[in-house]
Amino acid sequence: MKSTSAKPSILHLCSRETLRPLRDQILRVSGFDVDSALSAPDILRKFSEKRYDLVLVDVEGEPAIHSAEDLCSTIKEAEPKQRVAFVCNWRVAILTDCPDDILRTEFDPAAFVQGVKDILTVNN
Repeated sequence: MKSTSAKPSILHLCSRETLRPLRDQILRVSGFDVDSALSAPDILRKFSEKRYDLVLVDVEGEPAIHSAEDLCSTIKEAEPKQRVAFVCNWRVAILTDCPDDILRTEFDPAAFVQGVKDILTVNN
């Protein structure tokens, strides 16, 4: 689902209050339009109100996989063409197959931005 904005638009779910604004700012200064939230219900509300080029879901370890997969499925049911990527560590990446893409990061800002750009490039 392509946004109508000139900048690529990202919807970012991250429940870590200190990390979310930092990632959002890194994406913004890298040329993305970013909306974010701390919870899945807030993400689903924002998703229903606006089109996004990519939905990024931060998955904090194995216990969070099930809820992230549920969110991914709900988004895909509402909009099958919507790109969804999980931001996670290597262990989580091998345990899930729900999202379109996996963005593995140990928080290297340059790698994070490049990963998002690579995902959006593949999508175009």
